[in-house]
Amino acid sequence: MTQPRTRLDRGRNALGPALELVHTGRAPTRAVLTSELGVTRATAGAVATELESLGLITVDSRPGASAGSQGRPSHRLAVAEDGPVTLATQVHADGYRAALVGLGGRLVATTPACMTVGADPAQVLGEVVAAGAGLLRESGRRCVGAGLAVPSAVAEPEGTALNPLHLDWPVGAPVRDIFRRCLAESGIDVPGFCGNDVNLAALAEHRHGAGRGAAHLLCVATGHRGVGGALVLDGRLHTGSAGLALEVGHVTVDPQGRPCHCGGRGCLDVETDPLALLEAAGRVPGPEPSLLDQAKELVRTACAGPPGEGDAAAREAVGTVIDRLGLGLAGLVNILNPDRIILGGLHGTLLAADPRRLRAVVEERSLWGRSGNIPVLACTLRHNSLVGAAELAWQPVLDDPLAALAP
Repeated sequence: MTQPRTRLDRGRNALGPALELVHTGRAPTRAVLTSELGVTRATAGAVATELESLGLITVDSRPGASAGSQGRPSHRLAVAEDGPVTLATQVHADGYRAALVGLGGRLVATTPACMTVGADPAQVLGEVVAAGAGLLRESGRRCVGAGLAVPSAVAEPEGTALNPLHLDWPVGAPVRDIFRRCLAESGIDVPGFCGNDVNLAALAEHRHGAGRGAAHLLCVATGHRGVGGALVLDGRLHTGSAGLALEVGHVTVDPQGRPCHCGGRGCLDVETDPLALLEAAGRVPGPEPSLLDQAKELVRTACAGPPGEGDAAAREAVGTVIDRLGLGLAGLVNILNPDRIILGGLHGTLLAADPRRLRAVVEERSLWGRSGNIPVLACTLRHNSLVGAAELAWQPVLDDPLAALAP
């Protein structure tokens, strides 16, 4: 006969869900936590106290009520600013960076960006992990996990980078195994996780940024090279059967366009990334700053001054790339029917440059003309792929805080 669960058992089972509610800002008070968990006030109080004892959250000692509110004042909850951290790392075509990230998606510390990425993934990952180890030594904080974001589809369960197209890395590089080995060699004894950079950016935005509250969130982004996409369904990344879903960069938007690495022509990947914008404006990219920064500066040039003045070639290039992006988004809307679209990197800058034009193209080219009702927003988090890499590392703690933080 199954024994009934005690209040203590229920409280332990609620620790993870409670921590996630505070982590994502959805439970700012103990009263909200009680309601969201569907437990008694006593159980919610015990859960909050346990999470506080683990050093994960803070509970104010003097509950207060906002002006004009009714009912019993409630204790306010917040993530512990001096609590444990995760080590987040990112590698992209123009460099790499490491950061320490606390609960709530807070960037505690970051290293300066390195602008050179070699052809040996072991060397690059060794360098970025060593930089992260330096941050940990300086901070003195407890590290509970580590995450890595890479500009490639990452096959599961192997953890291999199948298409690091804009890096000189071998296809199928075992990046997760290399990352874990580098962590061990640096004396960082924590679990290591790896994922695609846009997938992780979407996860971070869903929990802490422009995607918060969306049930079917589509993210499309271009950073330094190429275009990626991600879908978050009911709070979880949709990665497909082997981690390879949402390769949106290979949606065709111009059948007569540039040759793509995938063997096709005119894909989003080569028609709407920073290099495509610079080439459309007749610009020859320089070695510095990054391609992304050069493309963003071109957009600022195109938008400077009153209509009819300024750089005509830049304005035309911006309009062309916006139209291509809108066409690609319309096709994705037809397939995925999201309730929100967020755009990252250069795509967010293009949206800000001419939001009416982009939204009009999406609406006109999608079935039923209903996509005009779908919000199209820019990503809001700084270093969202790094924050997303941290989310991978935080997930075991969110799932079971007691087990993850056991000595």
